[in-house]
Amino acid sequence: MKLLAPLPLFVLVCACLAPLMAQHQVEKPIPDIHLLVQEVAAHQKQLDEIRESYTYTSSQTIQDIDKNGRVKKAETVEHEDFFVNGHIIERTVKKDGQPLTGHDLEKENERVTKMVEKAEKTPRGQPLEGPSITISRLLDLMEVRNPRREMFRGRPTIVFDFVGRKDAKTHGLAEDASKKLAGTLWIDEADRQVARLQVHFEDDFGIAGGLLAKIQKGSNFSFEQAAQEGGLWLPTGGEGLMQARILLLKSVRQHFIERDNGYKRFKVETQQTRTANEETQR
Repeated sequence: MKLLAPLPLFVLVCACLAPLMAQHQVEKPIPDIHLLVQEVAAHQKQLDEIRESYTYTSSQTIQDIDKNGRVKKAETVEHEDFFVNGHIIERTVKKDGQPLTGHDLEKENERVTKMVEKAEKTPRGQPLEGPSITISRLLDLMEVRNPRREMFRGRPTIVFDFVGRKDAKTHGLAEDASKKLAGTLWIDEADRQVARLQVHFEDDFGIAGGLLAKIQKGSNFSFEQAAQEGGLWLPTGGEGLMQARILLLKSVRQHFIERDNGYKRFKVETQQTRTANEETQR
């Protein structure tokens, strides 16, 4: 019985020392950032075929902003999004809450059909339209800084900052623009997937020497993904502010907001049967 008397004091001492002991534990080293990004790219390729069995709804709002930050005009467009050969295809279904009908609907169906055909012929990883750049290529042109661990949405992530290298050799509009960028990337440590990307222009970027357009310093964009049911990572939304001058005359200031939800899985056989029936009816 005498041995039990000091027990409360022993427990109290251990409780006080526990935080100090935890501080001295060796933390798991942060992996090489470029190797980590290669893992992310490899995991994304593995998920590409699975994602083609999913469709979801994206709502995009574009607000025209005046110089004082007030909204002058806003338009909201709702899309039905799906994947073809690793490419995202957006079918517009509503504008400002009103479903497309008549000639507008017919034109949209024709556009989507052409985009699907183009996606089937375009290799995975190549853009369907306009300039594009992969995250792995982006980091080749960047100086990586301050790698660290943070909790994001209750999950451990590896986070690092990056800034464009002025001496980097670039090819094409997207790579040229990357020299003007800086940002932060959050990578889910367990799943090796991009959880959040945030970038901004640190300097003005001129297109055609600034004669065609000039994207102004401070323009920014963020993008997020999250694990859905079954562990599949899919977009959840993004937001951005674009400030530019077009043809040296018109100033543009727009706020973009996108929200992605309503993920549904469909059977490919069912989709093929429905398409065949539509063709027969024509």
